[in-house]
Amino acid sequence: MDKLKQIEAFVDVVEHGSLARAALGQNITPVMLGRRIDALEKRLGVKLMHRSTRHLRLTEEGTVFLDHCKTLLSDLDNAEKIISEGRHKATGHLVVSAPAAYGRMHVAPHAPGFLAEHPDVKISFNLTDRVVDLVREGYDVSIRIGGAIDPSFVAIKLASNRRVVCATPDYLRRKGVPRTLDDLEKHNCLAFNLQGGQQRGWYFQHNGKPVTMRVEGDLDCNDGELLHRWASEGLGLAWRSTWEIQAQLAAGELITVLDDYALPDYNIMAVYPQQRHLPAKVRFFVEKLKTLYAQPGYWIRG
Repeated sequence: MDKLKQIEAFVDVVEHGSLARAALGQNITPVMLGRRIDALEKRLGVKLMHRSTRHLRLTEEGTVFLDHCKTLLSDLDNAEKIISEGRHKATGHLVVSAPAAYGRMHVAPHAPGFLAEHPDVKISFNLTDRVVDLVREGYDVSIRIGGAIDPSFVAIKLASNRRVVCATPDYLRRKGVPRTLDDLEKHNCLAFNLQGGQQRGWYFQHNGKPVTMRVEGDLDCNDGELLHRWASEGLGLAWRSTWEIQAQLAAGELITVLDDYALPDYNIMAVYPQQRHLPAKVRFFVEKLKTLYAQPGYWIRG
């Protein structure tokens, strides 16, 4: 028999003054309630109360045990209240990882507004292009852009993204508009490099199949924001994400080319470890970002 039910039966009977009244409050029979108290006394090896059809009287052991039982049940009620409220109130330290440039543009700027709504939360950001180990490194949530997700994690779609080739109108007037993937060899392509100066390919699709194009140019670096700046200055073509350049596209400051070869959209995601009870601080933060990104014109406002 459940120990907690035995203790609750004991306290109820004492507080109601009889088995009958306590049983009525619990919507069970007095016999069932009496059996729970009998089982409690047998388990403890002491007599807690003397019972008759009309009266009950606590023994000395019963009086001492009653005080402890009331404290136990009160503590349990408080613990359940705290946990239940925690599902609706964000508290604690929220540790967030995000890609460097994306985090600076579309995650960290929303922290003050989130904290204004949830003043009992503290946020720490680690903005890095490295894929972090959420569990080992102690992150609550990571923002990921595309890529495979470990099945032991939960991935929530926040928005869609696409990689496009873009340039300024001035550059395209001077150098011409590429119409096919082969035309890229005639252009100054601002490429991302790896260690040792090896340039990374640009990825497309052609006739429904993925294609990797090796590109060349007189400038390359390992910093996406610098590539973005060079493209904005008219120095060449760049392969960028729409989350980064949407405002410039809307303003006509950058123009996309080779759109027929662009890869399908992929997801910007919030990723966190699977857990039975997701902390409110994580749930509300993810919901906040998702709501902001869904606002009409958000990506144009930047």
